[in-house]
Amino acid sequence: MPSDSIPAVLRAARADDAGPLTGLFLESRAAAMPYLARVHSDEATLAWLTHVVLPGTDVLVAETREGGETRIAGFVSLDGTELEHLYIAPGLRRRGIGSLLLEAAKAARPEGLALYTFQRNAAARAFYERHGFTAVAFDDGSRNEEKEPDVRYRWSPAR
Repeated sequence: MPSDSIPAVLRAARADDAGPLTGLFLESRAAAMPYLARVHSDEATLAWLTHVVLPGTDVLVAETREGGETRIAGFVSLDGTELEHLYIAPGLRRRGIGSLLLEAAKAARPEGLALYTFQRNAAARAFYERHGFTAVAFDDGSRNEEKEPDVRYRWSPAR
């Protein structure tokens, strides 16, 4: 864990987290991947998180407490053994929150995990590789709505 890590508490996401998670999702994507096409409005993204992600996947939220105020610092979403989303608030990246969320995802899916990330997202690729994920396939972008080339990663526990 980084030396400047901050304590975070994990909890299951609630329906009323949809608004804050939408803001975090949009801010994180814009900060980490400014090249990425915006294919949905903020309102459509909120509807998707409200009606698809939160009820249809297992979502864990990381909360931090700073200055007496609790803040959602990041979240991870799992659909079976697929790691669908892992996003951290832009100002809190590289503080141990992503590692905490990813370790919780691994503990929840000890049989292994798989995910896609964009090929150009070098920071995410390095993060997953540091955490034992291996690139297993590269795609031309035809499988995602952003039409951005991506890479498939897998993690299998040591046996």
